[in-house]
Parts: sequence; C-alpha cells; structure tokens
Amino acid sequence: MNERRTTLADVAKKVGVHVTTVSLALRNHPRLPQATRERIQKAAEKMGYRPDPFLQALVAYRGKTMPRRNPPTLAYVTNWVTRLGWQKVTAHPQFFEGAKSKAQELGFNLEHFWMGEPGLTHTRLSSILQTRAINGLIIASHMREVDVALHLDWSHFSAVKIDYFPHQPELHNVTNNQCNIVRLAMQRVVAMGYRRIGFVMHRGWDHSVDHLWTAGFLGEQAILLAAEEHVPIFLFPDLEPREAWMAESKSEVEAPPAAFARWFKKYKPEVIISKASFVQPRFAELGLRVPRDVALVDVFLDGVDGRTAGVRQNHATVGELAVEILAGQLHHNKYGVPEIPTTTYVEGTWFDGATCPPRRN
Repeated sequence: MNERRTTLADVAKKVGVHVTTVSLALRNHPRLPQATRERIQKAAEKMGYRPDPFLQALVAYRGKTMPRRNPPTLAYVTNWVTRLGWQKVTAHPQFFEGAKSKAQELGFNLEHFWMGEPGLTHTRLSSILQTRAINGLIIASHMREVDVALHLDWSHFSAVKIDYFPHQPELHNVTNNQCNIVRLAMQRVVAMGYRRIGFVMHRGWDHSVDHLWTAGFLGEQAILLAAEEHVPIFLFPDLEPREAWMAESKSEVEAPPAAFARWFKKYKPEVIISKASFVQPRFAELGLRVPRDVALVDVFLDGVDGRTAGVRQNHATVGELAVEILAGQLHHNKYGVPEIPTTTYVEGTWFDGATCPPRRN
C-alpha cells in the first residue's frame, strides 16, 4: 500500500504557519524573510514533501485559459548606438520578435528599455524597474564595443542574456550554436564531394560569439580533410585598427576586394562558406559564376526557396527560449546572479540549394 502523500497543509500544521506561507516559502518568495523560508524548506524536506506535478500542470493550464487582468511585464534591455538601431542588424529583430511572441503566450507583457536614454544610469534603471515591479529581464542587443558590466541591483531581478554581451555579470544565456552551424555546413559540403573549402568571416562577428565560428570550422577541417586540402580562413578586416572590426553600426559589410582576390587566387577554394553578402560582390568583380566556378554556402541563410544552400539560424527560437527560461526562474523566485550560469544553444537547420550542388566524380 502506498503511503499517504505529504501535503502543504501537513507542513503548515507542523511548522505552525498558514498554508499560504508554506507555499511562498517553497517558491522562495522574497516576501518572506530568508530565515523563515529556510526553516519551512528544511521542515518540508524532512517530512518528505514533494510538489504534485499534475497539480502544477493544472495551475499552468488555468493560467493560460484565464488571462490576467494586469499581466506582469518583462524588460527587454538593449544598449545600441540608437534606441532602435539593433532592428537593422542581422538576427536581433528576430530575437525580439521571438521573445515578444513567447512572452504573450505565457501571459507577460514585453517592454523595451534602451540604456542609451539620456540620464539613464544603471542605478536609475534599477530604480525604475523596481518601482514598476518589473523583476524579469532579457538582456539583449548589446554592442560588442560597449562590453561594460551591468551594475544593477541584481538581488531584485531574474535575468537571461541573449548572445554574449555584456560578458559581466555572468548570467544564464541563450544563443545560436555557431560552432555547430559551421560544422554542419562543413559536413554537408564534404559529403557532396568538396575538398578545398574556404571560410570567409568578419573578424568582429567571430569575436561577438567568442570565436565559435572559427573554432567550429578549424575543428571540422582537421577531422574531415587531409592537411594538403586545408584552406586558411579569410578573416577580415585586419587586426589593426581595432575600431574597424569592433564597430557594429553597419548592418552589412563586405570582404575587402584586393585581399579577397589574393586569397582566392592563391588557395583556389572549390566552395566558400560565409554570409552571402560578404562575398557576392567579390565574385562579380572576379567574374566568378556560382556554382560553376565556385560553390557557395550561406550560414546566415534567410530565404529557403532552393536557390541558395546553407544553414538557417533559428533566431526567433533564441528569443522564445530566453523568455521560457526567464519565466521558469520567476516561477521559482530565483533572483540574483546565478552561482553556476548556463548556456542554451539553438541549432541551425540545413537547406540544400542550387549554389552548392553535389560534385561529380
């Protein structure tokens, strides 16, 4: 015979408090003093209390079918040159749309806060958010040249970061898996018979993802190809001056003509993996026809109409997952900088296309 399940009421009776107090304590709600929370949590653990997953599912279901009159707000915090400059940059608009869609689905409002507002300091932003009872933050669209630590009063906030900037504090974050995206592209082109594979990448974009683009390419190159087949990565612009590749004010950049031409003529790649807009102007200048003279794989693929081969990065999913993770933290009242931050990677999706047909033997 199964033993009777320990309930919240049992714990409340044992500790001598109201059942609501037990519920708040087990959710680590800041409304209760920390000592009270710890005392009740220890008592519940000793009594063998476990939450009922079916009851939690019912509560979640009711929350979705019975909309709140005043839904809570999540802050979407950006730090760009202009308030909405991030909307003109690859990936960032889709991050926001995914986050907004998921927030609405879960019963939240999502409101944009720009850290470049005149007179808005970190302390001031903390005060505004606390005054408005906003304790859930999505940290997104922070320029790489403004890698400044966020000095908010983190004890009042749960936060999830999209991508890598700013690096401090170390928060849970969600990002595209650039390492696996370029590995997937490499695996596909090798399977189609290509051996001399070139990789063209903007140095700042590689820096923005902690060099996962180049790491993925070099790792797969070492595994899949013989040493005599290796083509060096074409990274642009040059290391100096640093400002040339750190600035993110331009949404579209192109590989430099003369340096690209020298690289291409020296190493003669059969296929190039890149962002299409980086290299297509150079193909035209050199009279190269795709795929007859060189095949092309776009690892920032937008259209999936079969014209271009490549990997579509699922940016909207990144935004959705960031909100899901944040909602979970808020549900369990987990505030502050996590002791052990985690990273959730979102995989890309491969699409065949006419720019990279299988090679004939």
